[in-house]
Formats: sequence, C-alpha cells, structure tokens
Amino acid sequence: MAAKAPKIQDFNIAIVGQGGRLQYEAALFAASLRMMSPDFKGRLLVAEPQPGPRWNGDPRMGNQEVRDLLERFDAEIIPFESKHFGQDYPYGNKIEMLKALPKGEPFVFFDTDTLITGDVMSVPFDFDRPTASLRREDTWPKIELYGPGYSDTWKSLYDKFGLDFESSLDLSWPDEFWKRYLYFNAGFFFYKCPHVFGDRFLEYALAIRDDAPKELICQELHPWLDQVALPLVIHSLGGGPDTLPEGLLDGDITCHYRMLPLLYARESDHVVEVLDRVSAPNWVKRVLKNHDPFKFMIYHGRGLKVRDLFDRDDLPRKEQAIRNKIKREGYWMR
Repeated sequence: MAAKAPKIQDFNIAIVGQGGRLQYEAALFAASLRMMSPDFKGRLLVAEPQPGPRWNGDPRMGNQEVRDLLERFDAEIIPFESKHFGQDYPYGNKIEMLKALPKGEPFVFFDTDTLITGDVMSVPFDFDRPTASLRREDTWPKIELYGPGYSDTWKSLYDKFGLDFESSLDLSWPDEFWKRYLYFNAGFFFYKCPHVFGDRFLEYALAIRDDAPKELICQELHPWLDQVALPLVIHSLGGGPDTLPEGLLDGDITCHYRMLPLLYARESDHVVEVLDRVSAPNWVKRVLKNHDPFKFMIYHGRGLKVRDLFDRDDLPRKEQAIRNKIKREGYWMR
C-alpha cells in the first residue's frame, strides 16, 4: 500500500497595498497567484496602511479600479496603523502590518513586486522554522577602512539581543566574507504566527534604529534596517537559510522582479511568458495600463527592447550595472 502524501498545511499569503506603484503591483501579484496557483485555498491578505501622523498624505490605494480588481481576485484588504515608521521608512510597513494578520495562522509574506510563476501549494513550507529570501547582494554592512569588520559588526547585534552568534555562521565561507554571515533579502519570509514574528521584528528593528551598538556607528540603516533585523529574528525563532529546498521561491515558483525593466533584463523566458499571460485578459489590462511602467513595458513592447540588450547567460554581476545600461538606453521606468 502506497504511503499517503503529507498534507500541505493551510496558510495565508500577505502583501502590502499602498497608493502609487504598489497598488498596481498588488493587482499583478493577485492575478499571477490566481492563475498560477489555482489550488491555493488560503486567504490573500492585502495590508493597507491608514492615514495618520506618520504619513504626509493618504497612503491608501486610491484607485477604485485597482480595489475592485483585487476584490475580483478574492483578495481581502485589511487596514493597519503605522505607529513607528510610515513616511520616513515605508519599508517598515512589512513589520507593522504583521499584527493585522490573523493571530496563530501560518503566513507567507511577499513583497508586492513579486510574480507567482508556479504552484505555491507545492512548496514544503516548515512554518516552525522561518527563513527569507537568499536572492541578495552584499548591501550591508559596508566595511570601512580601519572600522569593524563583518564579524564584529554582526556579533555586536547578536550580543545585543542575547543570541548565539557562532551558530548563525556558514562556515563553508571564509572569515570576513559576507556570505559567511546570515543575511537575507526581505522579499519573502514566513512563520507559524504573524504576531509572534511581528513582535520580534518590531522589537529588534526599533532597538537597532534607536540604540544601535557602537560597532554600527559608521553604518547606514536606511533603507537596510529591515534586512539588518530580519536575520536576527529568524535566528531567534529557530530558523535559518536552509529550511526550504533550493530553486522554488525565487526560482520556479516565484520571481521577485523588483522593477519591470529588471524583470525583462534578467529573468527567464518562463517568467516573461507568465507575465504576458496573467496581464493579458482585457479586464486586467484595463486596470494595469493606468500605471505607465506596466503600460509601456508590458503592452507597448518596451520590455522586449530591454530584453534584447542583455544575454541572460552572461549578465553583469552587479544589479547596478544592469540598471545603468537600461538607463543609458533610455528605457528605465519605475
């Protein structure tokens, strides 16, 4: 008798919806999720920051067509209050929105500029052992001449929160090489309870922002604060870099494209095909084309012109070099 396949645990997916570019990215995310993962039975939660003293204007999604499209994709728009970040650090949305998610229910957070390109139900999430995106560059810390190195900088943070530094290290990389130290892109992360994760994330982020160790005196925390705190949160909750099989998230199942010109420059043919497919229905196109980068990149063919500039098998090592080439050709949009 064949063994039964393990039951896939139910979970929610959360993104942030905000006025401007993010609302259109949220609509595209929802379109890709519903088309590429039709068996996803969890809730799609679009967390929306509310007006308040932390914002100069109204941060909510102001386009009613976008809101209607999200509703058509069975997305639930949930409000949250920005008590600690807001206008000065909008990346803090992904920290503060976690308390608005259902307590005790497993969740996966994705940055809004993500495309679902496969079946998320095929991903074997271990919600007891969180992780985040390893598709990152050595953006932080920036080591200064005669200043603290990677080890001293990161160890000061682990010590601040009473965490074991040595067990966080990847000893396959040499001392003082950035990949030796736990560091993620915050483009996705998951855990068994958003409130536990969110409380820890907020605690660490505020402590680093307001009372950083002396080893960080030369380090810039904007816009890196969330990515500085995130590995500490994950390590403290028993997670790490290896709790998911390689090649699924940021691979066959999802694409964190960040900006459409970057998608066309460096992503696979499959990703471009998915983008074309999910944005093609007229009722989707009617909304997305109101955002100029989507209008010109997807529907007017500018993205394919960007694609022709690059050899996907021989891309520049640094993202900035890709950006610079696109800008020189006059195709950059964000």
